[in-house]
Amino acid sequence: MSEKIRCPWCPPRDALYEAYHDEEWGVPVRDGRLLFEMLNLEGAQAGLSWRTVLGKRPAYREIFENFDPAKLAAWTEEPISAALLNPGIIRNRLKVRAVVRNARALQAFGGDLDAFSRYLWSFADNTPQQNNRTDLGDYPTRSEASDAMSRALKKLGFTFVGSTICYAFMQAVGMVNDHSATCFRREPVRNLAAKWRL
Repeated sequence: MSEKIRCPWCPPRDALYEAYHDEEWGVPVRDGRLLFEMLNLEGAQAGLSWRTVLGKRPAYREIFENFDPAKLAAWTEEPISAALLNPGIIRNRLKVRAVVRNARALQAFGGDLDAFSRYLWSFADNTPQQNNRTDLGDYPTRSEASDAMSRALKKLGFTFVGSTICYAFMQAVGMVNDHSATCFRREPVRNLAAKWRL
């Protein structure tokens, strides 16, 4: 049986990475809570590898109350300090505070996770965008859409939402299908995306 051909960014024989690539990356996500989670995890990745964040995701979910923005918005210094002592996450003070700040920004936005989902998807014209990548060098680090998303989120009070972070987020949650032309997941994700048109 031949080995599956995956995107060039996915390291071979890394079970955690392969499972993420095969089951999650690029699949359109409409759940507002999960979008909020992924936006924060992409921010936590800044300056690090996604593998680091992926390995710590279960701990992130536990420590940050399953990324419930209403609960996180109410955090005081005590839970923030406790989170910073937990080796299960990336103990960067700015990144930990960013999760709380982002939760408060979402609450100020109205706290409606469905509305937040629709807002984020508006930057992809409400339709998963299909790209045609071949080599690792073909993958951009930003786009006009991620620039616009970054500017808008910052204006709302979000932090750790630069354009590069927003583009990685858009790839992860299926706003763009960046599976490479030879990747076995490209067409299944493309077909799935067609069913998710708003």
